[in-house]
Amino acid sequence: MTLQDEEAQMEAVPAPAIEEEAPPAKAMTIGALCKALEVEFPDISISKIRYLEDQKLLAPRRTPGGYRLYSPGDVARLRTILRLQRDEFLPLRVIRQELASGRTETDVAAPTGGPSGDGPARRKRRPSVTAPSTGALYSLDDVVEETRADPRLVAELEDYGVIKGENRAGVKYYDETEREIVRAVTELARYGVGGRNLRAFRTSADREAALLQQILAPALRSRNTKRRQEAIEALENLAAVTTHLKHLLLIRDLRKIVG
Repeated sequence: MTLQDEEAQMEAVPAPAIEEEAPPAKAMTIGALCKALEVEFPDISISKIRYLEDQKLLAPRRTPGGYRLYSPGDVARLRTILRLQRDEFLPLRVIRQELASGRTETDVAAPTGGPSGDGPARRKRRPSVTAPSTGALYSLDDVVEETRADPRLVAELEDYGVIKGENRAGVKYYDETEREIVRAVTELARYGVGGRNLRAFRTSADREAALLQQILAPALRSRNTKRRQEAIEALENLAAVTTHLKHLLLIRDLRKIVG
């Protein structure tokens, strides 16, 4: 059994066999952490917490035996990260910046306005559709190094139209969004999900984008700067709402699967 398997099963052990492995007061194992957060975040998992650690967003203390122990500060930080993902749909890069700037759990309070989560504590979602025309580009080597993806997986994603890349002087480059797509798919690949399985996601995204474009097309084409900006903000909000709706529908269907 690997250390990760042992770590995931620690909650089933009444007490550590070695006294020095016992967590100090208020520290939590990764299993206990999942249980503590699953009410607010039903899709939380040990693998997701480990992934956030891989992305340098969490740095729990380790016991001499290698087990992770999460302090109250670690728990608060994780709750902040999860709320920024769920409520503001921020990418990890932006979340990292938010945390570095001092964003805390207090600043990202849980929604209190009912099932829709539109209570007064909910922050305005931030734009993410628009991007600078001179955004950063990454070579295949850069993408592979930063995401730990298999180059064959990147090629497969291109074959199925999930990412496209851009040729410059004979070299293929990818923008930041495509790099994050590769990162997400790399996580899915651990569970046997390949590029061919992602065509459904691509088709769904294309249809949703077409629907939102149809709703706001006249305003988006307007030559009036103010009207166009208002349309872009509306597009951002609609995109966030539809993403949240998809998440809720998925959770509903997954609950049917687990019975």
